[in-house]
Amino acid sequence: MTEVTSVIEAVLAEGGLAFERTGDRAYAVTLPGTHKLTTTCNLIVGAHALRIEAFVMRQPDERREELWAWLLQRNARMYGVAFAIDKAGDVYLTGRVPLHAVTAQELDRLLGAVLTYADESFDTMLSIGFGDAIRREWAWRVKRGESLANLQAFAHLVEPPS
Repeated sequence: MTEVTSVIEAVLAEGGLAFERTGDRAYAVTLPGTHKLTTTCNLIVGAHALRIEAFVMRQPDERREELWAWLLQRNARMYGVAFAIDKAGDVYLTGRVPLHAVTAQELDRLLGAVLTYADESFDTMLSIGFGDAIRREWAWRVKRGESLANLQAFAHLVEPPS
């Protein structure tokens, strides 16, 4: 187990990733993104496997079944982690890797997968699960003359198709 924690700490340091130890064999790593600005990824070293958990999005306000179907379809094309929901309906990425398979290269690949899947999926997930709230926010900003810069990824929800 000490070997795995050494690999984890080396990979995080080499990658310049912000992290903190959250236990003897647990780490919270901050992964910087573009669409989802940061994703916190927990790495927990167990007796037999490394557990990977990352919060992606709170439970959707609407169209839950459509979002769950989209996530399940996406899972079929993913490496090392999969989308999951907790009892509250919040969305996570989770995975397990046997300790003997935890190498620097594999850990880098897994962290890259978490970042890619959380970041690339985020706008679509928000569009499906929070479309009405985004449209209300857009209308409120337009009415007040506020900037729409950080909502441009969702323009398709409010502008008629050309």
